[in-house]
Amino acid sequence: MAEDWEAVPAVAESPEIKLFGKWSTDDVQINDISLQDYIAVKEKYAKYLPHSSGRYAAKRFRKAQCPIVERVTNSMMMHGRNNGKKLLTVRIVKHAFEIIHLLTGENPLQILVNAIINSGPREDSTRIGRAGTVRRQAVDVSPLRRVNQVR
Repeated sequence: MAEDWEAVPAVAESPEIKLFGKWSTDDVQINDISLQDYIAVKEKYAKYLPHSSGRYAAKRFRKAQCPIVERVTNSMMMHGRNNGKKLLTVRIVKHAFEIIHLLTGENPLQILVNAIINSGPREDSTRIGRAGTVRRQAVDVSPLRRVNQVR
C-alpha cells in the first residue's frame, strides 16, 4: 500500500487560456503605469469568451476587475434596440478581432489595449461658481474614468 502512495500521477498542467481560442493574453503589454490596475487583461482575467456573467457592479471599483474585452462587449449593448444581445456583440467583437489580426498581423488584444491608452482623456473641466456665475476649471481625470470614457 505504501508503494501506491509513492506512484502518484503527475498533475497535468492546464492549457494556456486564449481569447476565442486564438489570442494569448500573456504577451499583452500595458505601457501606461496609471492604467495597469484598471485594464484587466492578464493571467487572472484571461477568459476564453468575453461572457462571464459576473456581478461587477455590486461594489464600487469591482468593474475594474471585469476583463477589458467583456467591458467593450457590454458597452456595445447600449441603447434599447441592442439591450441583452450579448451573443451578437460577442460575435461582432470576434469578427472585428479577426479583421484586426488580418490587417496588422498583431495580437488584437494589444491593439485594443493601445487604443484604450491612447484615446483616454487625461484632462477634463468642471464647473466652479456660485450665485449664477459659472466658470470652467481644468481638472485631471482619474484612471478608472479614463478607461470608462473610452469604451
